[in-house]
Amino acid sequence: MAIAVRSYSEDKVKRWDRFVWQSNNGTLFHTRRFLSYHPQDRFIDNSLIFQDKESIVAVLPAAEKRVVKKKVLVSHPGASFGGFVYKKNLSIHTAFEMVNVLLEYACENRFQGIELTIPPVIYHKQPNVYLDFALYKNGFGYKKREVSSIIPLDFSREQILDQFKQEARTAYRKSLKSGIYVKLTEDFDSFYEILKTNLSLRHNVTPTHSLDELKRLKSLLAGRINLFGAYLKKEMIAGIVNFICNDRVILAFYISHDERFQSYRPVNLLFYETIRWGLENNFSFIDFGIFTVNENPNWSLGKFKESFGARGIFRDTFYREI
Repeated sequence: MAIAVRSYSEDKVKRWDRFVWQSNNGTLFHTRRFLSYHPQDRFIDNSLIFQDKESIVAVLPAAEKRVVKKKVLVSHPGASFGGFVYKKNLSIHTAFEMVNVLLEYACENRFQGIELTIPPVIYHKQPNVYLDFALYKNGFGYKKREVSSIIPLDFSREQILDQFKQEARTAYRKSLKSGIYVKLTEDFDSFYEILKTNLSLRHNVTPTHSLDELKRLKSLLAGRINLFGAYLKKEMIAGIVNFICNDRVILAFYISHDERFQSYRPVNLLFYETIRWGLENNFSFIDFGIFTVNENPNWSLGKFKESFGARGIFRDTFYREI
């Protein structure tokens, strides 16, 4: 196999996305349909296609970024995951050749570093660490290793509460007795107000997406973004926005509640319903997102997610200077 690298162009959008959905480790974050919601001037796109003659071997959504005055090729900054997307039958030899070709490309284009944030192994159709190994053997190290909370959906609907710790089961039942109910909804406006207020009060930050961007993503990715709302009578008091990343994993991207109604424990009911929905739709995992920031654990958040049966898995970012 002789792999060549080509720059992505708009005429390849359908072929790119088709490859991602048929790949071993692709997610909606790797698709051009997802990345297209960003304004064209937000990033300097430098996405790459790796080919053997006319056959695509891998794709790499990426951008050029200045990091401490260095020109760095990074996994697309507008996505949670990046890195190489490759076929199920990736061999160790091909993995090494892909990394070598990437390094040659970076040198030829005067990049001074490469940074890749890769999807955790639960996103793979078939577990494969050849790419990680090839990066490691070619001088890449971990820039950071965040920990994400995941729940394997390897039990039945009747066993959901068995996964919960006692405090989570008690809170779930309290929520039901208080008259809280959960439903799928299109009311992103109400949820966004809850999210924006919550993030401002707790962390003094704003959501990753604007409301318009979230609605645009929902429109672009039909069937791959949903919102579960928790209601007291007719008022939404909490919600979870789920990204259906691929056929295996649901990522709970936004989880938020109205602080005034925290005593009703609506998030416990939301977690239960999200797990139930995942089981009924034959997903393998739910990813409740990272509880570390720059590798510093949020102990209370980690403990809260563990109370639903979650355990940790790495979300790795590799880096190499050139």
